[in-house]
Amino acid sequence: MTSAETKTERRRRMPRADRERQMMTIAEAVFSERGYAATSMDEIADRVGVSKPMIYEYFGSKEGLLVACIRQVRTELRERTAQSVIGAASPEEALRKGLETFFRFTDDHRRSWELLLRTETAVVGAAAVAEIETARQEQIQLHIALFSAYMPDTDQRSLEAAAEILVGACERLSVWYVRHDDVTPEEAAEHIMRMTWFGLKGELEQQHDHRQ
Repeated sequence: MTSAETKTERRRRMPRADRERQMMTIAEAVFSERGYAATSMDEIADRVGVSKPMIYEYFGSKEGLLVACIRQVRTELRERTAQSVIGAASPEEALRKGLETFFRFTDDHRRSWELLLRTETAVVGAAAVAEIETARQEQIQLHIALFSAYMPDTDQRSLEAAAEILVGACERLSVWYVRHDDVTPEEAAEHIMRMTWFGLKGELEQQHDHRQ
């Protein structure tokens, strides 16, 4: 068996789930390097080592591939953020752990994170835009659940507003964060804590005093 035949056989034997992950990993890198509009499916196929029709068979279109990449990123972000706050001894610790995890996550996807936040909504279709908004809403719901656990007497509207503010602040700071290699996740989290924890702490103390 020749070297070329060996590579062909290897490509054929790779399980579908593994092949999908490989395609998405490489596509994420190309999208981040080129931008969505300038990305060529031919280049992605060449880097993966498969035919372009195979990528279309798996994802349907270039936008379908982008949507799959975004979905994979948001799923990982949701799982890591949720895990990070388990066992926190106080609301301050829970919030800080969640924030630090968020910024560590952006480190792992540093090249593509700004693309995710700045995806050309005028270029991509509704599915990609909706997937990005779903990622935001998942983070908002996680924060609402966290706040509810520590501020059970706070009305739902206030919890929703606090979560929206926090996610918006994290999103904008993450754009700045990925451009500064010398800023640590802990430092980025501290910036958010300074701007948000004072108000949340006041709400907690007010509820505590009310129950006394």
